Amino acid sequence: MENGELPNGFGASPGSRRRAARVVVLDPLDRILLINASDPLHRNGPGWWEIPGGGIDHGESTEEAARRELWEEAGIAEAEIGPCVWFQRVQFSFGGWHFDQDEWVHIARCEGVSEGPQGLEALEVLAFGEQRWWTLEDLLEHQPRTIPYRMAEFLPHVIGGQFAGDPIDITPDEHHVARWHEQASPPKG
Repeated sequence: MENGELPNGFGASPGSRRRAARVVVLDPLDRILLINASDPLHRNGPGWWEIPGGGIDHGESTEEAARRELWEEAGIAEAEIGPCVWFQRVQFSFGGWHFDQDEWVHIARCEGVSEGPQGLEALEVLAFGEQRWWTLEDLLEHQPRTIPYRMAEFLPHVIGGQFAGDPIDITPDEHHVARWHEQASPPKG
């Protein structure tokens, strides 16, 4: 899976899982850009913080899709897109649609300047809120709900440059998904 190339036939046939790319984008201070979001069908429901990403267009590599999504969702055109460091298989509902997808997550470096969204789809316009650069310490201290679900678990290794070879599979287990949903629930009194 070098340079975002997919294994032959993986996720490419009709009726297969959706293919998506995401990007962990870091600024010169090693802060990560996260976008606050909520489900448009549940505007008063709990939100989350996510890394930029979305579906891979026909003919795009995962790296090309990550670059495009970084521009569309964060307005960052000048970024050094690095290797794919994580992979996950996820299922979720958003805006009344059910997604069953494979995600390739690249790392990227930029100057830390975002011009804001430049090409959001209609559901994203309704879903996305503020963008914020988070330090690893703040992220680990506050433990916000994030997408990917297991980002806080693996992010220290990425920021520390401790990745090599094939992407790490960060597919959430049932208990990761349950914990994410529990974070959205008010405490029981």
